[in-house]
Amino acid sequence: MKIILDTNLCEAHGDCVLAAPDIFDLDDDDNVATMLIAEPGEEYRTQLEEAARMCPVAAIRIED
Repeated sequence: MKIILDTNLCEAHGDCVLAAPDIFDLDDDDNVATMLIAEPGEEYRTQLEEAARMCPVAAIRIED
């Protein structure tokens, strides 16, 4: 599973960090989200799907 985070779309709402804190964080200036793990294991799928759903600007995609 690969996660695509479009930092051009990201507005740092932080919903992804709430949904998947092991995968996402906000940068030091809270300008955009960053990925802590680019290709997480299947054990994170539920959290990642929730993060993608919660993102108000649709900046997160999951590819299998």
